[in-house]
Amino acid sequence: MVKLSVIVPFYNVQQYAPDTLKSLRANARADFEFILVDDCSRDETPDILARAERELPGAVYVRHEKNGGLATARNTGIDAARGEYLTFLDGDDWLAPGYYEQLLGSIEDLGCDFVRTDHVQCTARARTIHRVPQGRRGVVMNPRDAILPADRSTSVDYAYAWAGIYHRRLVDRGLLHFTHGLRTAEDRPWIWKLHREAESFATVGLLGVFYRRGVASSLTQIGDVRQLDFIRAFDQVVAETAEDRDAEKLLPKAVRTYCAIISHHLGSIERFEPAVARKLKSMSAVALRRMPQDVLDDALDSMDIQRATRLRRLRRRPAATGVAA
Repeated sequence: MVKLSVIVPFYNVQQYAPDTLKSLRANARADFEFILVDDCSRDETPDILARAERELPGAVYVRHEKNGGLATARNTGIDAARGEYLTFLDGDDWLAPGYYEQLLGSIEDLGCDFVRTDHVQCTARARTIHRVPQGRRGVVMNPRDAILPADRSTSVDYAYAWAGIYHRRLVDRGLLHFTHGLRTAEDRPWIWKLHREAESFATVGLLGVFYRRGVASSLTQIGDVRQLDFIRAFDQVVAETAEDRDAEKLLPKAVRTYCAIISHHLGSIERFEPAVARKLKSMSAVALRRMPQDVLDDALDSMDIQRATRLRRLRRRPAATGVAA
């Protein structure tokens, strides 16, 4: 039986894929499988992965004939996975040797639905440790209890799918798949659903994932229309949270986070293509009017003056015809 399935989407990362694959080799074990999903790359990535299928122990190569985005590529990997446990890695990141054996040991020792881990962010030669915003380590908790408070960073704000490991029962319960077609912010509805509906989780102080920032092909660096998928992602977060049994308690967190993300994008609007910048403003204004208005009022009152003023001004913006998320 396969103990661990590692799902690794790749898209036009020929420069970084060899390092990623080398780090997977340094984590190989007879009962591990590495599901390498090429999302219709147009560079040399498919050739690199075809070689890896022959040379990397446990490699399973899957190729999309049409680009579907990160969420869809991860779903392809989940559907192909045979492991008792699953985890993720992005095709331009890498791992410390032996990391997955330690990660697997942590969730087996704790016996919970999922475990979240810290990571190392790598920007050029700089290295920064980023920690799960949860103070209790190595203790099994109710995931719902880690969503709040609304005005502080919590576990749902640490949305990196690759910073953790997940038991197969989450797949069986429909909690591990991503929203099909989301090209950015795909982790946000996913992490909220996990924390609302899974039964147990823990955080551990385990470092071993190296997250590469500043990659030119990454959507975090590209100001095209794909970035606007964050609106669809957070619309889903708010809509699903509104249906939760604890909606009155949880909605302020969802709405405040949505507002913070809108403000963040508006604050760096110069990086967007002009047409996309206009669409960002129009779609964000409509999104603000879709939110529960009493909850939105409270969220704006709790934010700093600069962000609150920016969002209130946008909220008053006349509705444009034909604009939808």
